[in-house]
Order: sequence, then structure tokens, then C-alpha cells
Amino acid sequence: MPAPADPVPLLRVLLAGGPSAPRRAWLEAGPDAPPPPALAPRLAMVQPRQIERCLAWLARPGHHLLGWNDPRYPALLRLVPQPPPGLFVAGDPDLLWRPALAVVGSRAASAAGRDNAALFARAFCRAGLAVVSGLAAGIDAAAHQAALACGGATVAVLGTGPDRAYPRAHAALLEQVAAEGAVVSEYPPGTPPRAGHFPRRNGIIAGLALGTLVVEAAARSGALVTARLAAEAGREVFALPGSIHLPQARGCHRLIRDGALLVETPEEVLAGIAPLAGPLARTLAPREQAPARPGGPAAVHADAGSDHDRLWQALGPDPTPMDVLVERTGLTAATLSSMLLSMELDGRVAVEHGRYARRPTGGGTVA
Repeated sequence: MPAPADPVPLLRVLLAGGPSAPRRAWLEAGPDAPPPPALAPRLAMVQPRQIERCLAWLARPGHHLLGWNDPRYPALLRLVPQPPPGLFVAGDPDLLWRPALAVVGSRAASAAGRDNAALFARAFCRAGLAVVSGLAAGIDAAAHQAALACGGATVAVLGTGPDRAYPRAHAALLEQVAAEGAVVSEYPPGTPPRAGHFPRRNGIIAGLALGTLVVEAAARSGALVTARLAAEAGREVFALPGSIHLPQARGCHRLIRDGALLVETPEEVLAGIAPLAGPLARTLAPREQAPARPGGPAAVHADAGSDHDRLWQALGPDPTPMDVLVERTGLTAATLSSMLLSMELDGRVAVEHGRYARRPTGGGTVA
């Protein structure tokens, strides 16, 4: 799907800042609608140099701008209580449509915590999911690095502009995620880290994922904010237990007391998202089948039965890589990932090392 011909009107909306609801409403109303009275003063304060900086960033290869009225805007993020009106993306925007799990936790993680984050991230990637996190020190970095190392998909959501690593020591990691995955921010290029940005960043992390795994978290932790926002969005929350003597375990224990699922293995997380994965994965229907309404966001189609049938016929008893399934079905990798996840959790498909096959007891048709 091509980017909008003229990004300047959308850039003005994003640069104006303020509450997201009126900005989304204005974008949905279309280019000829007058701006809401509360937004007009903010729009007047947007400086040409701010727009020029964004346009220079967008002119570079692999840089994208997804507005609320853009069919490429990720479907799952639309379902959260306060989705951002637009996203700056460095890398592959299709990854924002891939079924994903968020892996978050303490910046001051223990060595065991970092190892656990890496173990779970690798398992999620092997199961065909993307790993979403916040590029922070500790658990976030371990999850991103493990996903990249095993050739999996990872998405980093920032509380800065998409060109600003925080912490600065993660500049190389930011570049690698942008080159091999996707970097996402609702804030324009050049935006420095500000405390008020990170709760909204945490909401995007939660909104892009089917569920959120908290590996380690202190009693007061941004990971707990991500977990709360995930629960408010109707997603599942998982927490790893730890030693009662470890400060980084106290937040996880609190989450478990409050109803998060205690997990010890990646398989328990995958089983835990099964009740949500089918309905939510079906919102990731092919965007070519979901044309945008005039002046409004793309419709989300829940019925992809014919595509599921096509995929089922393309599968066999022998493990098949994703690129072969793309060739056989004519569907995109992002679309296939969502359907394969649902079929795997239904017990119809087995996945190993990124290759997919029918399970022997899977039957002969998919409804």
C-alpha cells in the first residue's frame, strides 16, 4: 500500500501534539473538514522547520509514516483505548501486522532475568511470532537481541523520536532493529526522551501484542504500566515468578496476586494467548481485502475463510518455509503469519525452525 502522496497535513497533526482523540477524529473526517477549535491553536504553532525535519527523515529509504486514516495502520493497535493518531516507522511496517508478544521488564535486570528474556524471545520467534519491546536496558535489550540473533522478527517502540536511541548506548541496537525489524514511535524525529512519553510508548507496546510477558519488574516499574495497559486493552498478561529476596521480582509477584498468569515456560505463554489469538489474529486480515473508507480508517475483516482454505491446501506433512507458502498462496508473509498462529494454537499446524506442516490429526479442511 503506497504512502500518502502528501504527508504534510498529517505531519502538522502529529506535530501539534495534545490529546489524541480529537486529532484522530479530524483525520478520519477527511482533508476538507475544519480542524476542531481546540486543535486550531496547536496547529498554528507548528513551525516549518519541524515539518522540514520530518520530511528529510521520511525521504530516507525504509522510513514510513502511518496515519490513523492509513490502511497500513496496525489493526490491533486500533483496538486499544487511546491509540496514537500516527506512527513513524523505520524498517518494515508489515511487521506491525504480525502476531506478536511483548517482552518487558526491569532495566536493572539480573543475569538470570536477561537469560530468561532471551529464552522466551527465541521460543516466541520459533513459534512464528514477533517480539515487541521498548529498547530499554536490561530485559528489553535482551529480548530484542535474542530475536535478532535467531533470525526472528522484533519491533522496538520508543518514547523518543524514531532516530533517537534511549539509552544512547543502544544506538547500534536501534540501527540493527531498524534494518532487520521495525522501530516505531508516535513522536517525530529528533524528539528527546521525556518522562511523560514513556507511558504512551508502553501503551503502544501493549497494543501491538497479543499478550505481554513481564520477566522482571521492581515494585515501581514501567513494565507494570505496560502490563496494566495490556489488561485494559483486553490482552493477556503473564509474569515470571522469582526469589522473594530479589527486588526485581516484586513487581511480578504483585502482578500475579492481581491476576496475571504465572508462567515458567514459553509453551505456557503460547497456551495462554490461545483464547485471544484466534479472534485477534483474524483482525490481521489482508489489507488488500480491506479498502479504506473515504476519509476513514481501513475496515477490519474478520472473515478470511477462503484464504485459510488456500493456506491449508498449500501445507503438507513436510515442513514448508514461509517463502514457499507465500509463493503457493499469493498471500503476504504478514497475512500468513496471523493465520498460521491461529491454526497452530488450534492444533492444526506444527512449526519448527520457521517451517510449517499439517499435524497428522489436523483434518482435511479449515473453516
